[in-house]
Amino acid sequence: MASRVYDASAFYAGVPFASPELGLTTTLVFDEIKHIKKSHGALETLLDTNRLQIQDPDSTSIEFVSNEAKKTGDIQKLSGADISAVALAHELKATLITDDFAISNLAKNIRLQVQPIMTKGIRDVGKWLHYCAGCKKEFSGLEFCPNCGNKLNRKLLKR
Repeated sequence: MASRVYDASAFYAGVPFASPELGLTTTLVFDEIKHIKKSHGALETLLDTNRLQIQDPDSTSIEFVSNEAKKTGDIQKLSGADISAVALAHELKATLITDDFAISNLAKNIRLQVQPIMTKGIRDVGKWLHYCAGCKKEFSGLEFCPNCGNKLNRKLLKR
């Protein structure tokens, strides 16, 4: 079984196209990136040569990762495709290939191996605290303060 799961940033960086190794991605990620090199048939070549497989995580993995993303405070920055990639890597105990900071933080919080592409990767791992600078209260899962309407700030609480 493949030991690498690609998120969308891996495709934008060209990793699957330059790697001879088998990698996996999910249907949601594939739908996000299928326009890449479409005129050249590059994605089809990856699929035809079995260097890329599309596999979706089961619903329990999606639920687990979504719950963990709520706990870390990353849920607001993650798409369904992002959640699916992390869930697949978790299910397969695979390395996640990404440069996305929210994906990396979530993945490292659930003890997944993360391989950055064009960055050094994240240095600090933790949970995000969302707070209102106006009324000094903490909130979870919101973008704006329900009391005063200010946009919430966030601060990483390192573990």
